[in-house]
Amino acid sequence: MGMVIDGKAVAKKYKEEIIEFTEERKNNSLRVPCLATILVGEDGGSLSYANNQKKLCEQLGVINRQVITESSVTEDRLINIIEELNNDCTVDGIIIQLPLPGHINEKSVTSCISRKKDVDGLTDINTGKFYKGEECFVPCTPQSIINLIKSTGCEIKGKHAVVIGRSNIVGKPAAQLLLNDSATVTICHSKTANLKEICKTADILVCALGKPGFITKEYIREGAVVIDVGTTVVDGKLKGDVCFDEVIDTAGFLTPVPGGVGALTTTMLIKNTCEAMIKNVH
Repeated sequence: MGMVIDGKAVAKKYKEEIIEFTEERKNNSLRVPCLATILVGEDGGSLSYANNQKKLCEQLGVINRQVITESSVTEDRLINIIEELNNDCTVDGIIIQLPLPGHINEKSVTSCISRKKDVDGLTDINTGKFYKGEECFVPCTPQSIINLIKSTGCEIKGKHAVVIGRSNIVGKPAAQLLLNDSATVTICHSKTANLKEICKTADILVCALGKPGFITKEYIREGAVVIDVGTTVVDGKLKGDVCFDEVIDTAGFLTPVPGGVGALTTTMLIKNTCEAMIKNVH
């Protein structure tokens, strides 16, 4: 029987550090960090995520300024909103909830966020710095993946890591972070042949497919660290890519869904916002 990686427990350590930081600033009559969340329309999933951000910010002593626009907002107006936040010295971090409506060019909009306030690592400048190994904000979900792996005490250096999924938001940056920690990395995707056999060789397996229950015990090497990034709603419940009840008997460590990667991601976003304040003291 493998061990469950508790994302909430890992997040607790970072939350305590953030609270200590914000309390110290309050005690010294200094401004606390501010995260601006831009929400286009009121999609149920995005609104729920934005509200969770706000709730956690309040718990940690960070200000969360929500900017909600109608779904029909023009691209120019959205860019103007971002520019206003870029120029607002009381705002330290900016995140725009994705995806955006079809009439808006997502890349054009996200590229307008100041790299100094791009706390989710979405801009082209931060992306370029990330892949060149320069200092930048690391995307929050991949950052959470690495922190959860390290929480097990298992060393990444020299291990074979397999990442299933090649998205720009999760798969590719997760693979890069593993490479930065000296893992040998294989990226798999929908066109990969012999997926099961490749996964079976992994010491570390990161699953970001978006296919609930796809990964069964036949894909898992005995004792592997398995990180499930999948979040699909099935019959009103959140399901991961990994068939948890099967895989837990084979894996050495496994993240649950919910309670794994997702439990840490928003905390990483707020941590990045605090770091943005430190780097860009106004």
